[in-house]
Amino acid sequence: MDKGLLFIISGPAGSGKGTVVKSILKKHPEIKLSISMTTRQPRPIETPNVDYYFVTKEFFQDKIENNEMLEYADYNGNYYGTLKSEVFDSLENGRDVILEIEVDGAMQVKAANPEAITIMLTPPDSQTLESRLRGRGTETEENILKRLNKAKIEITFLPKYDYSVINEDGGADACADLIYSIMQAEHSKTVHTKSIIKKFE
Repeated sequence: MDKGLLFIISGPAGSGKGTVVKSILKKHPEIKLSISMTTRQPRPIETPNVDYYFVTKEFFQDKIENNEMLEYADYNGNYYGTLKSEVFDSLENGRDVILEIEVDGAMQVKAANPEAITIMLTPPDSQTLESRLRGRGTETEENILKRLNKAKIEITFLPKYDYSVINEDGGADACADLIYSIMQAEHSKTVHTKSIIKKFE
């Protein structure tokens, strides 16, 4: 049995990552979504162990010290990150894993795991990005400007990614289908088809 493949999907706020990933998983439940771990408090709409693993700062720091984190970062005084076991156990069992993380986390994972496939999801342009952020109605003007500035920086990392997918307004399902076709194409690369050769030995 060939190992599963690790697919990293990231992009700026407003790119629609969460919606696209949910569409992929709904159509292809055999794919595993890696659940991130965080030290922040859960929001009312979030379910522990489904949306995030909510843990104490001491627990998180212990995982860092024991080299059990695949990637992690500190945002506004709270840790966010991915446990190695959350990803590698599934890969060893032949299951593909999607890691939906920020650009800086994606670069961390890619540096340590060059075989990971990176996909950046982007809005079609900056005007659409700003419209989406304002359309949420949940962000202050200060936060919107911060997210827009951060997005401009994150987009500069696009050449470091393996694939780029543009998420047009109303196009989440089409994006999901395109990303799934990328995943299938990756499995057809000869480097990932050792099990076929063994059948002819």
